[in-house]
Amino acid sequence: MRSAGMYLCGLDAAVDVIGGKWKVLILWALHAGPRRFGEVKREIEGISEKMLIQSLRELEADEIVHREVFHEIPPKVEYSLTPLGKSLNTALAPLGDWGHKHMKRIEKNRHVTPRP
Repeated sequence: MRSAGMYLCGLDAAVDVIGGKWKVLILWALHAGPRRFGEVKREIEGISEKMLIQSLRELEADEIVHREVFHEIPPKVEYSLTPLGKSLNTALAPLGDWGHKHMKRIEKNRHVTPRP
């Protein structure tokens, strides 16, 4: 993360919050409501436990994700989007639509084998 006053524009600040491969996928996994850690991990193919923990902590520090601990046995923790996180997901929806519309071309240009 950059220190305050270091952003060149709003897009620079937004990309700093969602940068990396996993954060937008975590946001999407949480869009339907609170999820436990294991549920989020199962929804995001290929993410390691270490990377999920790190990304969730960064999103929590940026007030995008809320972590709630339920004091019961066995212990239970749920992650959900904050109002700021919900607004970020709303802002990302058109980008997701664009990606979906152009996915085949992107895969072709990047020589990626399409998923079934």
